[in-house]
Amino acid sequence: MPARTATPMGHAPTQQPAPFHEDPPRTPPPPLPGKRRGDDGRPPRGARPRRKRHWFRWILSLLVVLLVLPIAAAIYVDTHLTRIDALADYSGRVGDTPGTNWLLVGSDSRAGLSQAQEDELSTGSDVEGERTDTVILVHIPKSGRPTLVSLPRDSYVNIPGVGKDKLNAAFSVGGAKLLARTVEGATGVHIDHYVQIGFGGFANIVDAVGGIDMCLDEPMKDPLAGIDLPAGCQTLSGPNALGFVRSRATPRADLDRMLNQRKFLSALLKKASSPATLANPFRSWPLVRDLTSALKVDDGAHIWNLAGLGNALSSDPITTTVPVGGFENVSGSGNVLLWDKTKASAFFDALAKDQQIPADLITTVGS
Repeated sequence: MPARTATPMGHAPTQQPAPFHEDPPRTPPPPLPGKRRGDDGRPPRGARPRRKRHWFRWILSLLVVLLVLPIAAAIYVDTHLTRIDALADYSGRVGDTPGTNWLLVGSDSRAGLSQAQEDELSTGSDVEGERTDTVILVHIPKSGRPTLVSLPRDSYVNIPGVGKDKLNAAFSVGGAKLLARTVEGATGVHIDHYVQIGFGGFANIVDAVGGIDMCLDEPMKDPLAGIDLPAGCQTLSGPNALGFVRSRATPRADLDRMLNQRKFLSALLKKASSPATLANPFRSWPLVRDLTSALKVDDGAHIWNLAGLGNALSSDPITTTVPVGGFENVSGSGNVLLWDKTKASAFFDALAKDQQIPADLITTVGS
């Protein structure tokens, strides 16, 4: 066997070093649409949008509502008022006198009442035409306390075109226009505005504010007015309130009725303007609605005029009755009320001049 030839040991071939290059970083695959994931597979916390606090917006919205609602209510009332031609000019009319004078009239008109409503309110359905149960002259001075003057409906005065008769007859014959003219002629006071309310409207307004609290010194029972009220403090509903201000079943008849009307008017205005009423939409909205449908005003009256009247009536006014001279039976007119000519002349002269009425001329019955 031939011997193997030994290969001589030698060096490995020389190698040329190659330059070092880092591998480019791997680009991660793009996330799936709509998803961002962290290391744990859940959306990272930083990706969640923060909830914004909207309390400032809520407060701002509330303030806007509180500002807009009264304005909207005022616009509604002003555009829905029933306006009538009550204060037309005529030859020899009393010139404008200082202050603002309102003529407030409570009408016994049955217009708009059903037979059931007439029965509930005890108005009677056999009355034709329209009469007035309440006539009040309100003087709002440039400064000082307002004055409410009750003018008895049986006052014996001169009615233009008719002659001497009860004040109530002026309204029956010629409505608001003749009544206002008669009052201006009898008092010498220029009437700036007129407002009238009827039976049904009055009762609805009382019910809208939740009734009126009144305190009676003596029981009051009057079938003609539909009331049987006990003595003491009580809440009067619409029908009972209407009977209370209409009733003459008292010792001083019409004079007591005028006192009750002024007391009740003051209580009604305070209740209607109270925060408890205005802040309660279940009372404030029916009040606005019923007030609008119940009132008749002169052509020049607006909501801001009525607001001034309401403020005057609820700001501790002086309440009085025209100075009374006595009573007399007159053929064709029945029993009439006579004014004290001397005192009444001085009384209305002070009112027309926007002066303070002397204390001895203020004849508030029952106070």
